[in-house]
Amino acid sequence: MTDDAKTPVSIIGLGLMGTALARAFLTAGHPTTVWNRTAAKADALVADGARLAPTIGDALGSGGVTILCLTDYPAVRELLGGAELAGTTLLNLTSGDSAQARETATWAEKQGARYLDGAIMAVPSAIGTDEAVILLSGPRPDFEIGALGTISHLGEDPGLASLYDVAGLAMMWSVLNAWLQGTAMLKTAGIDAATYAPFAQQIAVGVAGWLPGYAEQVDAGAFPAEVSALETDARAMAHLVEESEALGVNAELPKLLKAMADRAIAAGHGGEQYPVLIEEFSRPGQ
Repeated sequence: MTDDAKTPVSIIGLGLMGTALARAFLTAGHPTTVWNRTAAKADALVADGARLAPTIGDALGSGGVTILCLTDYPAVRELLGGAELAGTTLLNLTSGDSAQARETATWAEKQGARYLDGAIMAVPSAIGTDEAVILLSGPRPDFEIGALGTISHLGEDPGLASLYDVAGLAMMWSVLNAWLQGTAMLKTAGIDAATYAPFAQQIAVGVAGWLPGYAEQVDAGAFPAEVSALETDARAMAHLVEESEALGVNAELPKLLKAMADRAIAAGHGGEQYPVLIEEFSRPGQ
């Protein structure tokens, strides 16, 4: 379906994100139906041209695609449990894990629905711009939802969008936690966060540039020390731990990283490059 066809959409769930989704579709000229347990949350959208569905069944039966943006996957199953799903197309943008996504896909398909799972990698204010990345997994979509942002279909496995979502969160929190560690250390010398941020950003961008080459090593399962050996990195980690403790700054995070490096070194990987730690990340915690 082309963008000119303006896919009819129904949005179920009008929290901050659901409202932003509906607003983006309205702005792009899509026929938009909305439903929420508290109908008053739809007032502003209705005033701008949305149609308020009186029931879940009405929202599902409005044609096009029904987009779910609820609290969690159990809420999705509870809400749709008594509805007629045969012949519907569902796009679930509710946050959850990959197992829940796969289970919900199997359940919905048994009810006769065409089910896609998705993850929104954006804040509500970014919806409708290219900065909003919407991940989809499951059957390749035959409808147009480009009004929401940049759409990326990851594959047929309905759990992939949720898996990418949490992998992205791991990246996000790791970067932020590392920045906060450094900020706490520099504060002891009277350096404020705003002064440190540009330097930290430069480091983060530089490290991100290593990822493609490191990915080749991970995928090949070979980790030649082209830049530095893990045992060299471990010595630098020890300096980070010692400096943090000397400054009275929490050292839990660098101690955790050093403990993982020490285990890899004890297993004979000290002469290999840092990505060899994938073996530590790929097994359950100690």
